[in-house]
Amino acid sequence: MPALPTPVTTGSVSPVSLAEASRFWLQLGLVSFGGPAGQIALLHRELVDRRRWLSERRYLHALNYCMLLPGPEAMQLATYLGWLMHGVPGGLIAGGLFIIPSVFVLTALASVYALWGQLPLLASVFAVLKPAVLAIVLMAAWRIGRRTLHTPLLVALAIAGFLALAAFKFPYPVVVISAGLIGLGAARWRPKLLVASKPHGAGSSDSQQDRPGALHDDDSASPDHARFSKRRLAVTLLLWALATLAPLAALASFGGWNGTLALMARFFTRVALLSFGGAYAVLPYVAQGAVEQFGWLSAPQMLDGLALGETTPGPLIMVVAFVGFMGGWNQSLASGSGPWPLALAAVLVTVWFTFLPSFGFILAGAPLVEASRGDLRFGAPLSAITAVVVGVIASLALFFAGPVLWPAGAFNPLAALVVAVALFAQLRLRWSVLQVIGVAAAVGALLAGVAKLSG
Repeated sequence: MPALPTPVTTGSVSPVSLAEASRFWLQLGLVSFGGPAGQIALLHRELVDRRRWLSERRYLHALNYCMLLPGPEAMQLATYLGWLMHGVPGGLIAGGLFIIPSVFVLTALASVYALWGQLPLLASVFAVLKPAVLAIVLMAAWRIGRRTLHTPLLVALAIAGFLALAAFKFPYPVVVISAGLIGLGAARWRPKLLVASKPHGAGSSDSQQDRPGALHDDDSASPDHARFSKRRLAVTLLLWALATLAPLAALASFGGWNGTLALMARFFTRVALLSFGGAYAVLPYVAQGAVEQFGWLSAPQMLDGLALGETTPGPLIMVVAFVGFMGGWNQSLASGSGPWPLALAAVLVTVWFTFLPSFGFILAGAPLVEASRGDLRFGAPLSAITAVVVGVIASLALFFAGPVLWPAGAFNPLAALVVAVALFAQLRLRWSVLQVIGVAAAVGALLAGVAKLSG
């Protein structure tokens, strides 16, 4: 899919309307492949580098907060940035459009899977798309690392984060919390360990002085809607509670407290609150509950759902939509009723209760995070976490490299060629992430068509 026209490249950036921002969030939701690392890279490339809707530091400040929360980091980051630009409506639109396309895609694929059990076109399309996504993840680690690792301590934290996840398999929350504590200690006793002696970006070809001012820049005051208010916080918490309890009460009255939909609502609320460390950390818990505890689907069906989640846009945790669909479908077939109503209702329930906490955390906590800008007590731990995030992204690139470049234990030269071409397109041709993904998907579809004609 082609990228939107690049905004102004000199001078200040013009204000962005809610309609214009909504078009971008929709486009993002349609092409947000690559898991959290690829999605965070896409957001950074489009919002910081190309459109200049916010500065590097504002972006990283928001990212650091989202990395501390349970739930999908990239979706929460999109919600935060949408809220920063246009208030609660902007946050709801950004977060909603980030996940709604993937809900429709996974529901459609789950329907095809339930009816026929085969998805032949995906194999060809994603044979090209996955190596391109690996290149995007590598570029994310490079770009964010180049702009944030200003001191030896931050470099050491990035390396430690990479080794902790890739080599020693430490739990992700332990890595992030440890980095925050190190940053807090450095801020108290040795602040210079976290602050570079030269201006940020000095000496680089894309330093801040060579780039236009951002719409939300380092020194820009927070918008009125982004300032902390006890009244707004109380209203947000009240609405969050109502959005959780009212649907749960309706489901319990409709099918009983232990009915399929009420059970799904309670189970996926727990999933949302326990999903520290990304989808990979919580999916074993989802599989155990959905397959062994409740019997909503079989183990082979769960594995097929994970494969679909890996190869569709949106956060990987969106695999819960497949779990919900198949759970409703299988429960209906077992009772002898038509499968469609319960399957589609189960999708809505699982998505609502999985992602509602993410909206609540952002809309309730973001004003407090905005108020912490410039405060070393808060900024130092977040700077240390940013450094670890670079190592986390690099570890994800290593994690993806195995199944992409050595899919069956043997080296795949065609996948390596796609990675190289995608890196060249980003480094030399200055292609956006959207362009790389769009061309890769088109090439994969073309190869599928050629294979079908020749076969």
